[in-house]
Amino acid sequence: MMNMGNINKMMKQVQQMQANMQKLQEELADRTIEATAGGGMVTVVVTGKQELRSIVIRPEAVDPEDVEMLQDLVLAAVNEGLRKAGEMAAAEMAKVTGGIKMPGMF
Repeated sequence: MMNMGNINKMMKQVQQMQANMQKLQEELADRTIEATAGGGMVTVVVTGKQELRSIVIRPEAVDPEDVEMLQDLVLAAVNEGLRKAGEMAAAEMAKVTGGIKMPGMF
């Protein structure tokens, strides 16, 4: 059976972890990941909160005769950016939680 000292210590640890998680959430909004597709024809920047910050399309990627290729490049770059941002966020969260999986977090 746990004594009150252990329970209080555990509660303080949980509160500290929650504070660290909140701080990390704020930091992730400012951290970015860049991803490209088509050899750099399309470049996207995604935040650690998996929000698309920018898309850059090089002029030579624009071919009115092949719009589908450009759409595919944009989709590939965005998906890669989101994947990388998710991995970064999960790795940072694991540092804060000590590897404990938190429901609803990444």
